[in-house]
Order: sequence, then structure tokens, then C-alpha cells
Amino acid sequence: MGKPEAPTPPNAYQTAAAQTGTNVSTGVANAFLNNVNQVTPNGSLSYDVTGSHSWTDPSTGQTYNIPRFTSTQSLSPSGQAQQVQNDATRLNLATIGNEQSQRIGRMLGTPFDPAIGRNAPRAGDASTISDPQLAASTSFSRGNIPIVSTFGDAGDITKTYGPEDDFSSDRQRVEDALMARMDPSLARQRSGVETRLADQGIRYGSAAYTAAMDDYNRQANDARFGAINQAGSEQQRMMDMAAQRAGFENSAQQQLYEQLQGRAAFQNQAHGQDFSERAQMAAFRNSGLAQQLAQRQSGFNAANSQRNQYLQERTAARNQPLNEISALLQGGSVQSPNWINSPTSQIATTDIGGLINQNFAQQSQNYQSANSNWQSMMGGILGLGAGMIRSDRREKEKIDRVGTVFAFDEDADRRKLPVYEWQYKDDPDGTRHTGPMAQDVEKIDRGAVRSIRGVKHIEPARVMGNILRAA
Repeated sequence: MGKPEAPTPPNAYQTAAAQTGTNVSTGVANAFLNNVNQVTPNGSLSYDVTGSHSWTDPSTGQTYNIPRFTSTQSLSPSGQAQQVQNDATRLNLATIGNEQSQRIGRMLGTPFDPAIGRNAPRAGDASTISDPQLAASTSFSRGNIPIVSTFGDAGDITKTYGPEDDFSSDRQRVEDALMARMDPSLARQRSGVETRLADQGIRYGSAAYTAAMDDYNRQANDARFGAINQAGSEQQRMMDMAAQRAGFENSAQQQLYEQLQGRAAFQNQAHGQDFSERAQMAAFRNSGLAQQLAQRQSGFNAANSQRNQYLQERTAARNQPLNEISALLQGGSVQSPNWINSPTSQIATTDIGGLINQNFAQQSQNYQSANSNWQSMMGGILGLGAGMIRSDRREKEKIDRVGTVFAFDEDADRRKLPVYEWQYKDDPDGTRHTGPMAQDVEKIDRGAVRSIRGVKHIEPARVMGNILRAA
């Protein structure tokens, strides 16, 4: 396999000329497809080529003859006969219209008077629909029952109770009484403890004396604390009694307040009922007045309707001659054929330039791929280096054929030398290599292969000489 050759790029002017010719041909074909002749009961429509236009492409100099079409409309035989009759009719109507216009001119010289005629109805009198009398009133008295917004005072609420010191003086009095009864007894006990300690030979200030006196002092303190707690309990009892008395007073005050509030609510409810009754009577009166006003409005509308109908009849009598001459002047017309919108067919323009460039791009891509493969194979072979290289097929695995190169043997016979990718079985890294197999090289040049310890090796310099002489 020799080195691949790069494809020749397309000529830009030839590509543009081919694309322009394709576009012109497609446009002409679409014109013939879409200019559809039509035939209807009332006539026909035909398209004919009546010449051509010569156009020269400024970029390529190529000249094109583009056909021109002419559209022709024709009436059917019956439609043509009707057209002749309509022309004669319009001439007659124009003559009559000329005569009638003179009469209408005289009529228009007389001013239009809608009052002409006997017993012409009169329009409605707006003064008859004015308010017959004032409405029942927009306000009315509230009656004699007053609204109660305040309802007396039930008295002050008891917020405090007892003396200002919260019975603390009573508590102190109880405490002092208890202490007065307890102190002589505590004094006797202390004297007895001191006598007992002296009889036992325990001296003042010793550890045993101090411990015994501490026990006595704790008992005395406990007795005093008991008296204080008892005095506090007495104080709390007196405060609870005072709080119960204040709560009873406030409960009685609340009951009186609710009674006053209920009496006021009852009086206000009676006032509301009286107010509602007076409002209903006023609404009934206003409703009657509104009904009377509606009746007068209906009479006014009926008079105006009758007047309008009379005026329309008078106006129609004056306009009728004008309508007649207008109809004579308009006349009739031949029914024109109704042409349908023919379905259009569009032939897609072939993108010749795009196809040429796409083909060149594909060829370039194939060239790049082939050149890359060739470079890879040659790089693998030429990279074998000097010396003998182990290339025995039995030493390799995961073998993939990647191409073929041509070699010359000694008899000048051209032969194919396959090239592979592989990895050595004893290579733990699995490195991929590119090059020929010793068994294939041996078929072309036995002198380029040598067996070392039973494994075939090739001589790269000799193999490269055969490859470099490849055509």
C-alpha cells in the first residue's frame, strides 16, 4: 500500500454554474406545473407561453432563456350573449333614468314637511313624567322611644382589702405572743443544759461544751421558726377571709350591672323595631309613587313611538322615487367566472453546490483517515529500531490487522506484507505495538528472520530496505 493522494478540490465557478443552472431549470419546471388552465360553466382561464426573456448569469457568463406566460380569460357562449343583452339594457335604463331624474329634480325643489297630512300624531310631552309629588321622604322620625347609651353605675369595684400592711401587724402580734410564751421555757432549758454540762465536768469553751450548746441552739431556732410560721399562717387566714368578702361584693356589683345592661338592651330593641316599622311605611309610599311615575313614562314612550312611525312612512314615500332611479342606474351584470386557487406544486431545487462540496469533504476525510493509518503503519515499522526484534506470532496476543504494505523479494516479485497491532503475552502493561509478523516476513525474505532460543526475530534494517523500495 503506497501513500494515499489528496483529492482535488472542486472548481468554484463550475460549482456555481451547475447550481445556477439547476435553480433556473427548477424555476421553469415549477412555472409550468403551477400555471394550470381552468374551465368553468361561465368561462375559461388559460396560460400560454408567448415569448421568452434572455438572462445572463453575471458570475459565470452563462445565458438562459426564461419563458414568459400570458393569462387569457374568456366567457362561455351563453355568458357572452348575456353580456350583449346587459349592455343594451343598461343603455335603456340610462335613458329612463335621465327622464326620471328630471321629475325627481322638481320633487326635490319642494321642502320636506313632516306635518303634512291629517291627524298627524304629536310627540310625547316630557312635562307629564315629572315627579307627581315628593317621595315619601328621604328621612322620617325615629319615634318616642329613646336609645339608651348609658345605664347607671353599679358602684366601685373592690380592688384592695384588709389594712394597708396586709395584716402584717396582726402577724407580728401573734408572733410576739408566741415568743413571749416560749422565751422563759427556752431560758430554763439553756440553764439546765449548762448545769448538766458543769455536773459532767465539761468546761466552758471545750469542744464538747460547744457541741452541746450547738444542739440546744438548733432546737431553740427550730422552735422560734415554728412560731414565725404559725404567725404567717394566721396572717394568710385573715387575708383569705378578706379576699372572700371582696369577691362577694364584686359579684353582687356584677349582677346589678348585668341587670341594668339587660334593661337598656330591651329598650334599644323596642326602639329598633319602631324604626323599622316607620322605614317600611316610607318605602311602601315611595314604591307607589315610583309605579305612578313608570306609568307616565310608558305613556310618553308610546306617543314618541307613534310619532316616529309616522315620520318613517313620510320619509319612505319621499325616498321611494330616489331608490327606483338608483336601481335603474345600477342595472344588472353578467356573472363572472369563479376561478379557484389551483394547488401549487413546488419541485425542490437540488443543492448541486452542496453535494459537490459534501463529496469533496468526504473524500478529504477519507484521505485524512487513510493517511493517518499509513503514517501509523509506517511509524510502527520504521520504529522497530536496530538489532534483532522479537516478532514471533506465538509470543503475541490480541492481534488486529491494520493494513498491508508492498515489498519486493529477491526475484523482484511484488508481494503483500500484512501489518498488525498486538501486545506481547508477557507484557503486564499490555502496551500495543504495530508491525509485521516474523512468519509473514519469512515468506518474503528468509534472511531477515533468525531464530533465537526457539523464538523468531526479525532484522529491522533488512525489512525496512524492502519496504522503502515499495512502489
